[in-house]
Amino acid sequence: MRLGLIGFGNIALTLLGQLAETLDAPLEHLTVLSLPEMEAETEARLKGDFASVAREAVVVTDARELLAHRPGLVVECAGHAAVVAHVPPVLHAGIDVVIVSIGALSDAALEAELRAAAIAGGSRLILPAGAVGGIDLLAALGAAGGLEVRYRGSKPPLAWSGTPAEQALDLGALSEAVTFFTGTAREAARDFPKNANVAATLALAGAGFEATHVELVADPAAPGNVHEYSVVSPLAKYSMRIENLPSAGNAKTSVSTVYSVLREIRNRIGPVAI
Repeated sequence: MRLGLIGFGNIALTLLGQLAETLDAPLEHLTVLSLPEMEAETEARLKGDFASVAREAVVVTDARELLAHRPGLVVECAGHAAVVAHVPPVLHAGIDVVIVSIGALSDAALEAELRAAAIAGGSRLILPAGAVGGIDLLAALGAAGGLEVRYRGSKPPLAWSGTPAEQALDLGALSEAVTFFTGTAREAARDFPKNANVAATLALAGAGFEATHVELVADPAAPGNVHEYSVVSPLAKYSMRIENLPSAGNAKTSVSTVYSVLREIRNRIGPVAI
C-alpha cells in the first residue's frame, strides 16, 4: 500500500506506532505532508522511530508533492486548516481521503467544495467513526428520515483548555459538572474545532448539522472523554454511552479515534473488511 499522511502530530505519531505493531508487512511507500518548519524533524523521526513502517518514506510540504508520490489512500490528521488547504486537490486527483478533522465540514461551503472535488475526481471522502460508535446504524436510519439526535460530550475540565469554555469557566477550580454549551452541531463544531468532531460525525451520518442537538460539559468526575447520544426514528430508538481514554499526547483527542483510522487502513490492506 502507498499511504499518504497529512500532518505529523499526536494522531499521526500514534497511528504510525500502531501500524508498526500490527501490519503483517511494511507499507510499500509512506509520504508525510508536514509543515515546512518541521520537515527536518519529521524526516528524522521517520528514519528513526518509524523506520519499520514502510519500505520507503518521504516528507513533503505541499499537496502537489504529495500527489507526485502516487498515494493510494491519504489520511488527514492535521486540523481544519489542513482540510481546507490540502484535501480538495487530493480528492480532485482521484485519491480517497480519510478525514479525521470531521468538524471542518461544519463549514457548508467547504463541505460542498469537498463533495464537488470527490465527484470530479471519482474519489471518496471517508469519514471514520472516530471516538463514537453506532454510526453505521445512525446512517442506516437516516435514510428513512424523521430523526431526532441529541448528543452530550463530557470531558475533564482541563481538556477544554484553549476553547471558549476557558472564558466562561474557571476550569481548574470546578468541583462539579457544568454544561457550558448548548446548541446545534454546526455551532459546536465551529466554536470547538478540536473537541467537537463527534458532534459533526453524528450530524453528517444522521439528521444534519442544524437538527442535531449538542451539549458540552466540563466534568471533574469524568473518567475520560465521554460521548453519549440518543436517536429516535420512525424505525428504531437507541442510545449509546462511550467512555474513551484520552490520547497520551492530547487530552482533547480520544485514543480510539486513532484506532478508527487504523481500521480504515487495515480494511484497505486485508482480505476482509469489517
